[in-house]
Amino acid sequence: MNYLINFSLFRRNRNFTLLYIGQFVSFLGTMITGVALPYQIYTETHSTLMVGLLSLVQLLPLLLTALIGGVFADRYHRRMLLLVAELVLAIGSLLLALNTCLPIPHIWAMFLVSSCMSAFNGLHRPALESMVQQIVAKEDYPGVSALASLKANVAMIGGPAIGGLLIASFGIVVTYLVDVASFVISLVALLLMTNIPKPKRTRDDSTWASLKQGLHYAFSRQELVGTYVVDFIAMVFGMPTALFPAIAMWFGGAKVLGMLYAAPAVGALVVSFFSGWTKHIKRYGFAIAVSAILWGVAIVFFGLASNFWVALFFLSLAGAFDGMSGIFRMTMWNETIPNEFRGRLAGIEMISYLSGPRLGDTEAGLVAAAFGITASIVSGGVLCVMGVALCCFLLPKFWRYHIC
Repeated sequence: MNYLINFSLFRRNRNFTLLYIGQFVSFLGTMITGVALPYQIYTETHSTLMVGLLSLVQLLPLLLTALIGGVFADRYHRRMLLLVAELVLAIGSLLLALNTCLPIPHIWAMFLVSSCMSAFNGLHRPALESMVQQIVAKEDYPGVSALASLKANVAMIGGPAIGGLLIASFGIVVTYLVDVASFVISLVALLLMTNIPKPKRTRDDSTWASLKQGLHYAFSRQELVGTYVVDFIAMVFGMPTALFPAIAMWFGGAKVLGMLYAAPAVGALVVSFFSGWTKHIKRYGFAIAVSAILWGVAIVFFGLASNFWVALFFLSLAGAFDGMSGIFRMTMWNETIPNEFRGRLAGIEMISYLSGPRLGDTEAGLVAAAFGITASIVSGGVLCVMGVALCCFLLPKFWRYHIC
């Protein structure tokens, strides 16, 4: 049995290679800004609640644009949607840098710009996910899922680490400008791709009718609903990212902040690199649920740890279980969803796996403000375990689902 990840797709598929490289670089930059923005807000306000509210403000426009973006991805040219979205995201990072140059940066401007960037991210993700399915053969889907996990986890390790060092060494302005440069590289990679056809439209439905078709397809499949709900529960209750700036202050400031952000991705990276075994697993529902439960258990131990390195270990372990869940979810989506629905369901998936962490930040910030940081983390992990178990009970087709 081969336990290592398979890189042969890069030799066989030029378009996928260009897309992968460009998206890796831009996601790395996004993760850098993902550290800089909440850190800047926390240093300006000294409030975990404000950091949590930032995630809520980013979530609200995403709920709308992810669904519309899914319809657009199934209707219009997906590469053009990516080009427009990434250009706007680059401008957003530039505006954050300009705001930081002011004698007193405007908090409202940070919230407004990040909200607009989140809205265009809702147009970006469905186009990206559906285009990957479009340019890759079906037999390569498990490998694509592992490669996507590898890309995301390397960026989630390198981005926060680089972000923390850039903040400490050069300041917030340079940190945002690095993100701008990453989008430029991604735009060039997208322009170099060739022969990307528009999606085939069998019916000339309105945007609302197309959206209803996608929602009906998704919610008529209990196994798909289970993947959304389990991940949503795990992220809402078990993702204490909003507390990282405050936790970092306990252990040394900005230099350890990057380590906290990177720790979950370290565990997930190890899992994705040694992911060859996942193609032999057939009970995807079982694998996703167990991974999410173990994530919650690891988060509880993270919250109880008083030593920084012990806390970092359990945070990494949590990331490993989340990485397992992500590989099985993505493979299950690609193998069960027709390409004509892929954009719309990618929008639903996006709401699930991006709104969860955003609401999780808000929940963690509110509970921490009321009861303390440790209580917020531990209670979240316990609720994650209980919620996933309840989901499996209520959605038996998800729990029993397996790939033939």
